[in-house]
Parts: sequence; C-alpha cells; structure tokens
Amino acid sequence: KEVMVDVDSKQQRAKPHWYERYIQPCVAELVGSALFIFIGCLSVVEDAGGTGRLQPALAHGLALGLTIAVLGNI
Repeated sequence: KEVMVDVDSKQQRAKPHWYERYIQPCVAELVGSALFIFIGCLSVVEDAGGTGRLQPALAHGLALGLTIAVLGNI
C-alpha cells in the first residue's frame, strides 16, 4: 500500500495584525521605559541615609525584572 502525504497540509500562521506588529511593541517599550526610569529616579530621591548605593541598585534591578516579566512576551 502506498500512503499519499499532502505536503501542503501544514497550517500557516496568520499574519499579525498591524496593531500587534507596530503599535503594541512601541507602547510596551514606552511603558517599560517609563516604569524603569520612574522607579529608578524615585529610589534615588527617596534614598535613606544608611543604604548608600544599595537601594537604587536594587530598585533598578527589580524594576527591570518586573518590566521583563510583564512585557517580555510582547
């Protein structure tokens, strides 16, 4: 017996909508950058006397991690 396999039967992914292709990445970049800068600047302004450089460094790291976790799939 011969089995015929249709090579063209693979489903093709639909083209992404223009919003998903152009607008959504720009908005995600804007929100991520704003969050990173806002939290970073706030940590420097509200720096406690005894923490030195640790508080701003941790705040920047956590802001970056949060941004990547939330907006990374876009």
